[in-house]
Formats: sequence, structure tokens, C-alpha cells
Amino acid sequence: MDDDLLVVTGALGYTGKYIARRLLDQGKKVKTLTNHPDRPNPFGGRLGIAPLNFADPGGLARSLAGATTLINTYWVRFAYGDATYDRAVANTRVLLRAAREAGVRRVVHVSITNAAARSPLPYFRGKALLEEDVANSGMSYAIVRPTVIFGPEDILINNIAWALRRFPLFPVPGRGDYRLQPVFVGDMAGITVQAAEKEENLVMDAVGPETFTFNELVALIRARVGSRSSIVHLPPGVALSMCGLVGRSVNDVVLTRDEIEGLMAGLLVSASPATGTTRLSDWLRDNAATVGTAYASELGRHYRIRQ
Repeated sequence: MDDDLLVVTGALGYTGKYIARRLLDQGKKVKTLTNHPDRPNPFGGRLGIAPLNFADPGGLARSLAGATTLINTYWVRFAYGDATYDRAVANTRVLLRAAREAGVRRVVHVSITNAAARSPLPYFRGKALLEEDVANSGMSYAIVRPTVIFGPEDILINNIAWALRRFPLFPVPGRGDYRLQPVFVGDMAGITVQAAEKEENLVMDAVGPETFTFNELVALIRARVGSRSSIVHLPPGVALSMCGLVGRSVNDVVLTRDEIEGLMAGLLVSASPATGTTRLSDWLRDNAATVGTAYASELGRHYRIRQ
């Protein structure tokens, strides 16, 4: 693969940036397709940049020409305006067709643990539909299924810490005994790059070595950041309403009903052995001084909505 060109969607964003860095550090040639070409480029001239314009399939194919591998991280966390799950599925199908037309040999697609075509949750259902499209694309493929990804630019873990630092009460939806298994973004990048280097078709979970109940996770973050916030258990609808109030104050969507339902349904854990090695408990210890000191806005990151 030393002389191959690899294309990573979203390399100026979060997960895609770590994947691109891992590839560049290995001496690979890397290009990104991005919706945000004006974002700071931490890689300078080492990273090629082209638009991720789904309205121009021919342009996408030209941007992918000469690439052997496409690593796709594109998705939407929640529906906002015309950025719906259905639109994200349709856009990804355009990208897959463009890759096939361009002669891309292998596609590595980032999905989610426990994706299911019959899921009542559109996030997990849309991911499952795209897994089927990837498998039927005619290209060699790997499907990587992460749980919750944590790291310096993470939103979920950071904003739990932010709320624990700021408010006297922290609401936990329901009993808080549902589990999640966070994976470090650097480990996720390594897993994805290793999947790109293989030739066989594969589907694998990207999961960390620690599993927490939500109660345990919040208590760990609370201890690490030295918070005195009281943890209160509330009906999910009430907890969601409180998150909505906070969201209006920071001009963001803090948490959605679907995210609460997916979390409470145990969809962010894996039955497979851990594939990541970085422990969230260790990472929080090492980053306790900075995690949660500022709010991380999803709308600000993707839609330029100011707090």
C-alpha cells in the first residue's frame, strides 16, 4: 500500500482526522473529501483536499480517481434541517457508486455497534441499510462498528464532564444500569487503518477494554473532575426535557430521545472481545484538568451555529 492513494471522508473533523494522521504517519498518500474545506488543515500539504459534494457524483468520481481505498466516516448524529438520516443514507449511496465508478478496490465503512435494519431507531436502522449497500457494492469491504468514541474532541464524555463541573444536579435517565463500552479515538483509527490493509471482507466491532453502567461512567467522570454535583435519577422524558433547557442555553442539541433509547437499550456495548486497548478511566485521569472545561457544540462543529 506504500504507493496507494487512500481517501478519507471528514479528515478535517474528528474521527477522520485521527485516521488520516495514522495513515500519514505511516507514509501513505492521503486525500480527504470534506464538507468543510475552510476548516484548519493540521496536515498542511501532506493532505489533499476535495469537496464532498453529493450533488455532483461525477465530481466525486473524479476526486476518487486513482484511489485504491475509500475510508468513509460520513454520517449525521441527528436530523437537523435537511440533514436527515434518509438524506445521509442517500448521500452515502452516491459516494459508494462514485467510488465504484472511479475504480476504488476497497471501502472501509464506519458504522455503529448493533446496527439493525429493523431497529426502531433511525440512526441504527440507517447504518444497517448502508452496511448492506457496502456488502453489495462489488468492492472489497470492511465494516467497522464503534460504540461511543472518546478523545480530546469528543462531545459526549466532554459534555458530561462540563455539566458535572457547572451544575449542582446531574440527571440520569431511568435507573442508569444500562451499559456502554467506550473506545478511544486513537484506537478506533488504528482499527480502521488495519481493516484497510486487509484484503478479505470483514465486519468488526471497535470497542474499548472497559464496560461501565451509565451510573458508573458518570460517577467516574464526577470523581475525576472533582465535581460536587448530585446525581439524580429521573424518568427519561424529564431528563430529556432538562437537557433541552440546557440545549437552549448553549444553542445546541445536547441529547436526543433516540440517543437515550439507544443507550438504555444497551446498543453501545459489544459481545465481541475488546479491540481497543486504551482505558477510559486512565484517559480521564490523565486529562482531568481539561476535559469538560468548555462545552463542545455539535451544531457549532457541523453547522457553524454559535453558542
